[in-house]
Amino acid sequence: MHIPVPARGALVSLTAFGADEVRRHGQAWFAHLAMASGADGFEVRGELLGEDADGELDALAALASASGLARVYSSPHGMWDGTGRLDEAAVREGLDRAIRLGAGWLKMSIGAFAPGAAAGLPSLRALLDGHPVELLVENDQTESAGTIPALSAFFRSADAAGLPLGMTFDMGNWHWVGECPLRAADAFAARVRYVHCKGVLRRPDRWVAVPLESSAAPWRAVLRALPAAPRAIEYPLTGADLARVTGQALDALRRLEQSTHDNA
Repeated sequence: MHIPVPARGALVSLTAFGADEVRRHGQAWFAHLAMASGADGFEVRGELLGEDADGELDALAALASASGLARVYSSPHGMWDGTGRLDEAAVREGLDRAIRLGAGWLKMSIGAFAPGAAAGLPSLRALLDGHPVELLVENDQTESAGTIPALSAFFRSADAAGLPLGMTFDMGNWHWVGECPLRAADAFAARVRYVHCKGVLRRPDRWVAVPLESSAAPWRAVLRALPAAPRAIEYPLTGADLARVTGQALDALRRLEQSTHDNA
C-alpha cells in the first residue's frame, strides 16, 4: 500500500545506524527499532539491500503498513550516467522498488547531468507521468550533482521541459563540495520537500557527519531558511541502548521543528 509522506514528521534514514551493522542485521531490524523509538517513518537505502532485495522490501513494506509509517526509498544511482545519458534502467529500478516498499518518495541524485544532457528530460518525464511515487532530487557529495551551479542548471532545464521536481535538501553534503548551506537554502528553499538533518565537523583529512548539536555549521540558520517539511536523521546513531538514543534524537528533531517554524 502506498503511503504518502506527511507534510511534517521525524524520520530515520536507516544508514544512520552504520552500514556494517545494517548489512549484518538487515534494514527491517533497524526499521522496527526506529518504529519502536517513535519515528514517523524511515528511509530505506538501496545500497544496503541484501541479495534478496525484493524479499527485504516486502518485509519492510509489511512492517510499515501495519503501523502506518511513511517510507522513502533512496537509490544509490544517479539519474544520468557517466556518459551523460539518462539511465532509464536506474530510474525504473528506483521507481519499482519504491512501489514495492509502498514509499511516497524516491530520492535520487542527478548523477552526471550536464547542459548537453537535457535531451533525456522528455524520457524522464514519460517515466514519471502518472506515477504514484514522487521523485525528489538530492544534492550529493559530487561536483556534478552536489553544487549550487550544477543543481541550478538541472532545475532550469527540467522546468523548461515541463518537469518541475522537488528536492531533498541534505544539510551536510554542501560542505563536501565547498558550498555554503545557507546560500543553497536561499537558492532552493522553494523546492525543498524533505530535509536530511546532519551536522558536520572537519577532521584533518575529511568532513564527518555528526549530530546537529555537535556541528560546526550554522544549522539553526539553515533550518530556519527552509520550509516546514519532513526531516530525517542522517547522522550516526550509536550507543548501548540504541532505542533510547534514537528516541531522544527524534524528540530533539521534533522540538527543533517546532522552534524553527511554529514560533517563527
